[in-house]
Amino acid sequence: MKRNRLILCRQWVARMASIIETVVALVVLLAILVAGVRVLFEVKDLVLAPDVDEAFTTFLRSAFNVVIGIEFVKMLAKHSPGSAIEVLLFAIARQMVVEHTSPVENLVSILAILLIFMIRKYLFVPAFGAHMPGEDAFGISSLNAREQALRDADAEEED
Repeated sequence: MKRNRLILCRQWVARMASIIETVVALVVLLAILVAGVRVLFEVKDLVLAPDVDEAFTTFLRSAFNVVIGIEFVKMLAKHSPGSAIEVLLFAIARQMVVEHTSPVENLVSILAILLIFMIRKYLFVPAFGAHMPGEDAFGISSLNAREQALRDADAEEED
């Protein structure tokens, strides 16, 4: 009975965290829409700017931020390691392209991207974190499944 309450409490906490996470994702999505409109205005500024290089760098910075924000929202929605990896890749790419980093910083970024791809290829486990503690892969409480199995076994013994 106490274990049932513990599982129910964990499930409630997970649901509340999921709701809060969804609200945060919606707020970020709203901010992305606002930033996306600003990116459109930066295209106009790019055409009219006396220093095209600086205006283009500003445009790229804003565009990458919007793309990273979109990937972040997808990560919150999908809950997959693959979407987290995509966010990391975009963030590293943004750093390299927009910030005009030194050759040593570029090398470190390239090595980080290589490491991410190696992790994705050799250590990626698709089902990692796919279900709640105390549940099986189908979302069924392992405690309830065990109790049902015991009841079924008892019923078979009585027959």
